[in-house]
Amino acid sequence: MPLTLPYIIVFILAYLIGAVPSSVWIGKWFYHKDVRNVGSGNAGATNTFRVLGARAGIIVLAMDVLKGVSAVMLAYYPVGINLHSDNFIYYKLALGITAALGHIFPVYLKFKGGKGVATFLGVGLSVFWMAALLCIVSFLLIFLTTRYVSLGSLLSSALFPIVVIFVDHYHQLPVILFAVAIPCIIFYTHRKNIVRLLNRTENKLSFKRNI
Repeated sequence: MPLTLPYIIVFILAYLIGAVPSSVWIGKWFYHKDVRNVGSGNAGATNTFRVLGARAGIIVLAMDVLKGVSAVMLAYYPVGINLHSDNFIYYKLALGITAALGHIFPVYLKFKGGKGVATFLGVGLSVFWMAALLCIVSFLLIFLTTRYVSLGSLLSSALFPIVVIFVDHYHQLPVILFAVAIPCIIFYTHRKNIVRLLNRTENKLSFKRNI
């Protein structure tokens, strides 16, 4: 895949889409709150649920998932890749991870964004729908049992490469690297949550609006 101007443009677009700070914009425009100044201070869907309520949280969650989907759909921009080749899958994954990194390090927020879970979910639903759905089920079971969003996110992300490799039977090295990269990135962005979970000081999520 040669690095030509059309590819560069598409990857820049994927990053800018992923970097859209939906939680901050929704909070400021409709609730006159900056989610970075309340709750956990994280610019993501979970903190939006926590401080702005379920309706705002659902909207932000949907927008963040859509960012991952939209980035993958950019792969259909005509740049000369065979749509039925492995390279096309790798191209979609590269765009997806670019969007997720945009969400985590958004240029609009001085590179301090969310944790990437919802955007990666959008990528997964677009490329590995079975693995993504199993991860959603896993997350819901863990969350409904414990009320820890972080624990659900961590364990369901760890499940993702297992499903991709052993259930979906993808054995191409780029796909395996992508699948393994997701939990690695998720664990990195949740490193403070992991410490709090180990110390039993992690906050459980309530849908009570707290503003």
